[in-house]
Amino acid sequence: MGLVPQPAPLLETDLREYKLFARGKVRDVYEDGDRLLIVATDRISAFDFILATGIPEKGRVLTQMTLFWLEQLRSLVPNHLLSTDTAGLPPEYAGRSMWVKRADMFQVECVARGYLSGSGWKDYQRTGAVCGIPLPGGLKESSQLPEPIFTPATKAQSGHDENISFDEAAAVVGQETAARLRDLTLGLYKSAADFARTRGIIIADTKFEFGIVGKK
Repeated sequence: MGLVPQPAPLLETDLREYKLFARGKVRDVYEDGDRLLIVATDRISAFDFILATGIPEKGRVLTQMTLFWLEQLRSLVPNHLLSTDTAGLPPEYAGRSMWVKRADMFQVECVARGYLSGSGWKDYQRTGAVCGIPLPGGLKESSQLPEPIFTPATKAQSGHDENISFDEAAAVVGQETAARLRDLTLGLYKSAADFARTRGIIIADTKFEFGIVGKK
């Protein structure tokens, strides 16, 4: 039997019938009235750089993972998904595109950590804390934390996001909103981590972004 040829990776999108709203490291976003079209390309982003080559079908895998978790967690918080219908779009956009509601985003990255790794590990090495939250001494890299913690970060337009304290996040979005975002973040993380663990997967940490739909 011959090998099945791999499709070429989709590295750039060009939907001229819609206005380009934003082009991220991996996803391109187009606007159409009150809705947005999010297209996951096959671009590779590593260490804040977009590499010259891509991975065929990566965008479809990312989108299907997103759809799975939106459905899995929808009972805890509403999400922005409208449809995955790609009728009228080129065939290569199928499986990697989502129509979503336009929302006003809170300008804080909502990060939950259940394990000590990444920038959290670096903070702990320097201060014994992460985002101002004191942690037990003697922890090692990738140690499981006694309880998941909320470690917000700035929303950087380029480069790395920077870890901030809860009080710094509250200064951006307000005390009441920051508390609500913290509770949502930890609730979503615990639910997702518990489910993933039944499949033999550890979610060390993850990031959520929240917004308000229909804000006047």
